[in-house]
Amino acid sequence: MKKILPILFMTIGLSLSAQIGIKTESPKAKLDVNGDTNLRGKIAVLNTTDNSLFEGNNSQVLVSQGDGKPPVWKALRIPEYEANQYYLIFNNSFSDNTGVKFTAAEESTITSRAATFTKGTAYSNFSRFKKITALSQPINVYSTQSKTYFQFETVVQANFPGAGNTDTSIDYACGIFVDDKLVNLRQRNLKASTSDNTFITHNQIGIIENLSKGQHTVSVACSRLKSYNTDNITLGIGINVATNIDSFITQSSLKVDVYEVPEVFNTITN
Repeated sequence: MKKILPILFMTIGLSLSAQIGIKTESPKAKLDVNGDTNLRGKIAVLNTTDNSLFEGNNSQVLVSQGDGKPPVWKALRIPEYEANQYYLIFNNSFSDNTGVKFTAAEESTITSRAATFTKGTAYSNFSRFKKITALSQPINVYSTQSKTYFQFETVVQANFPGAGNTDTSIDYACGIFVDDKLVNLRQRNLKASTSDNTFITHNQIGIIENLSKGQHTVSVACSRLKSYNTDNITLGIGINVATNIDSFITQSSLKVDVYEVPEVFNTITN
């Protein structure tokens, strides 16, 4: 009887109390345990839809939904990475259909291409280069060990007259820049042909290694370098200058892939 009465009184006291504290006289929740907790049974979360108790599935964890909301069961997925191996961490593609145009008066004043077109040269040193607006975009790098690949594609056109002299042509160049520093550059020549308004497809691939961690800006800029036997001819890069093609056909695209040796592992829940 002596043992039963204290237990009975404690049970009555707990049932009347709004908060229960174990090893604390000032509980801060309905149940406040000041010490280690060893669970030997089930943990369940109330499903407010049908008032049922859900114990979760194998390997799920309880995840908070924020203040005042009940926790939910979530599956925790951690990607498996091998040491010193590169993985595709960031990839995106961008497009532009406004392009850039150059008249004969807008030729670059660059006279020594070999000296100027050097990797790492600042964009400000490239005379009369124009950026293709929508291809200037941010990219993210999360590791000190990375390889970033760029694939640029566009259409170049000049409004050459039909049956033109094949010596009639225009030199042009396009560069890929990261943070306004040259990463890759390609020069080509567009020649007149027996048909008017000649156009060609321009493809360009660049790579840069070990960008610093953080956000960077990638951009593409092009220029008209030199004209041969041309008068009043307009050059369009990423934009049509005649009606035999349109801006849909000439639009530019830039694909960016960042491969990294992971240093930060972000877990994913679903």
